[in-house]
Amino acid sequence: MTALVIAEHDNAAIKGATLNTVTAAAACGGDVHVLVAGHNAAAAAAAAAQIAGVSKVIHADAPGFEHGLAENVASQVLALAAGYSHILFPATASGKNVAPRVAALLDVAQVSDITKVIAADTFERPIYAGNAIATVQSADATQVITVRTTGFDAAAATGGSAAVETVAAVTDAGQSRFVGSEIAKSDRPELTAAKIIVSGGRALGSAEKFNEVMTPLADKLGAALGASRAAVDAGYAPNDWQVGQTGKIVAPQLYVACGISGAIQHLAGMKDSKVIVAINKDAEAPIFSVADYGLEADLFEAVPELIAKL
Repeated sequence: MTALVIAEHDNAAIKGATLNTVTAAAACGGDVHVLVAGHNAAAAAAAAAQIAGVSKVIHADAPGFEHGLAENVASQVLALAAGYSHILFPATASGKNVAPRVAALLDVAQVSDITKVIAADTFERPIYAGNAIATVQSADATQVITVRTTGFDAAAATGGSAAVETVAAVTDAGQSRFVGSEIAKSDRPELTAAKIIVSGGRALGSAEKFNEVMTPLADKLGAALGASRAAVDAGYAPNDWQVGQTGKIVAPQLYVACGISGAIQHLAGMKDSKVIVAINKDAEAPIFSVADYGLEADLFEAVPELIAKL
């Protein structure tokens, strides 16, 4: 058995989600190969070759791959699929865009968002917003899988010495084209890669209070800023800060939840964090059920006091 991991990259470097997916692929048994489909992406392919546990990197280079258009990447994966028992994608926006196309064209059932590999054909995945874990066994000859990256440790980014094999790129499918992108720029760590995250909820009351209370704490800890869906819907924080089932799934070393009640939707996105600290004046708030440390207090008093002590 050989597994193929579809690398997520920016044509210069490999993104962290790929490292977690390599770990999942290794657990399936057999060799692990990595596909780097990009444009002028030799640096990304070289970085992939350094990942511990990878035995071969397949590099396909063409202008049609520059922006990771799903139609083109899916075509490249399909051109290689016959040689692999498992094809794995990170369960990111990009992976979720490409994987279903590959599964449909291979006429197999996709196994989504796995958090554990039990056997080569058997996996665990969360359902009902993480309130239950389903064990899924697939009889398909080719397993197409998306990996919840918080469920697996990252493979070491260095220490490997895989060979890089260049393959002919498929022709541009011509079904889509890249028009442009608007990317929010921030000096803070990226939310899904941050080691420390501080998140605010609806209890903050306004965007001004959110910024006034949460920003100094994030600055003090060198943390990324997150928010509950309620806070985002109320306009206190931008959409790309949302943590939860319909936002971003995170698992930092430290997660500080301030004024977040802990709805199922939010817990699904952060309960795998290594240490969870909750500050809430409601002693019955569900967030306390997953918190390692809970402080029943008014966040408008507790957070400034915490900042002063740090």
